[in-house]
Amino acid sequence: MIAELKKGTEQKMGKSIDAFKTDLAKVRTGRAHTGLLDHIAVDYYGTPTPINQVAKVTLMDARTIGVTPFEKKMVQAVEKAIRDSDLGLNPAATGETLRVPMPALTEERRKELIKVVRHEAENARVAVRNLRRDAIHHLKEALKNKDVSENDERRAQDDVQKLTDRFVAEIDRLLEQKEAELLAV
Repeated sequence: MIAELKKGTEQKMGKSIDAFKTDLAKVRTGRAHTGLLDHIAVDYYGTPTPINQVAKVTLMDARTIGVTPFEKKMVQAVEKAIRDSDLGLNPAATGETLRVPMPALTEERRKELIKVVRHEAENARVAVRNLRRDAIHHLKEALKNKDVSENDERRAQDDVQKLTDRFVAEIDRLLEQKEAELLAV
């Protein structure tokens, strides 16, 4: 029972880290990467469809993303979706391909993005701590119901705390990497 609880908690904490990594990937640095457009939905004949299902997204160079719609008629819809997104990008149509240049980040914008990244990191830490709280609550319930001994419950709580410390350290490491990436000119 304790092993299942620890394993489940570890998996949930791992999912929190994955969600944090996804959130970090959405934060734009000065460099282009195709994952930046993943959350954009294009109006495909009245249905919001992920951009990678209606167009091929590639890197043209370090600061430019190329988007080639599978259908010629979709160029304007894809361009509109990118322009209307919250990324502040301005695509330029060249024939059947859209060029999406990454504007250089200003110092002020970098500081704003660092605040956003720190907020996301804190949300991830809170999620991990909530999972720790839930696991410890389940352990105390098991002790109250006499499903586990006090020593086993205490040891399991220590293990859950070690898991929490490990995942919070991973969040801090990812945060440091992203901050360094944002500050690099």
